[in-house]
Amino acid sequence: MLPSVKCTPSLALHAAAVLLTVTSASEAAADDGAGPFGVTTVAAATSQSARVGALFAGKKHFCTASVVRSPHRDLLVTAAHCLDNGDDGLVFVPGYRDGAAPYGKWKVLERYLPEGWSKGQDEDSDVAFATVEGDIQDAVGGNRFVTGTATGSTAVTVTGYPASRELPISCTNKPTAHSRTQQRIDCPKFTGGTSGSPWVNGNGQVVGVLGGHENGGATPDVSYSVALGAEAAALYRDVVR
Repeated sequence: MLPSVKCTPSLALHAAAVLLTVTSASEAAADDGAGPFGVTTVAAATSQSARVGALFAGKKHFCTASVVRSPHRDLLVTAAHCLDNGDDGLVFVPGYRDGAAPYGKWKVLERYLPEGWSKGQDEDSDVAFATVEGDIQDAVGGNRFVTGTATGSTAVTVTGYPASRELPISCTNKPTAHSRTQQRIDCPKFTGGTSGSPWVNGNGQVVGVLGGHENGGATPDVSYSVALGAEAAALYRDVVR
C-alpha cells in the first residue's frame, strides 16, 4: 500500500508546518446557515473538539480518532489504515494541544477492522473502531455514529491533527459524492496525520471518517471518506455487543 499524505506513519518524516490564520469569521457551525465554508483554521477548544484527539505511537502522533457513543462508553472511531500497522502501545489523547493532555491519556485496548479491510485493504472499508481503557465518555462525551445518511444533506465539520502540528485544525463544508461508495470534501491543508478525522454534522453525528479513497486523499486540499453504509453499521453493532 502506498503511503498517503493523510496518514503519516509514526516513523515517517513530518511534513513542513502549515501556518493557519485564525479569525472569528472562520468559526462556522456545521449546519445549512451562512458561513465561510471551505476555510481551515486552528480548531477552537470546545466541548465538541475535546471529543477528537491524536493517536500516538510512542512520542509521535500519526493519526486522528474521536469518541463515539457506546454502551460501554469506551469507543473510538478512526480510519482502518490507522489501526492495521501492528503497533503496540497506541495511546489516544483527546483535546491534545501543544503537548498538553487536558483530558488524560487513554490506552488503546482492542481494535476492530471490517472484513473488507482486514482481508484486502478495500478502500470502501476504510473505517474502524477501537476501545480504550476506562470510561472516556465520562471525560469528554461522545458523538453518535450514524450510517446511511445522504451525502451533502448538511454541512459537516472535519477536525483533525496534522502530524506536523501540535494543534488540531478544523474546516466546515458540504461533502459531495465521489462515487457510490465514497464521499469527498474540499477543505485545505489536511495533511498527514488527519486520517481518522470525524465528519460531524450539526446534530452531533459522525457521518464520515477521513480515509477511504487514496487513504483519505492524495492532496491536502481534498479529503475522502467511505460512504458509511451497511458494512460500517454491522461492524458497529458487533463491537458494541
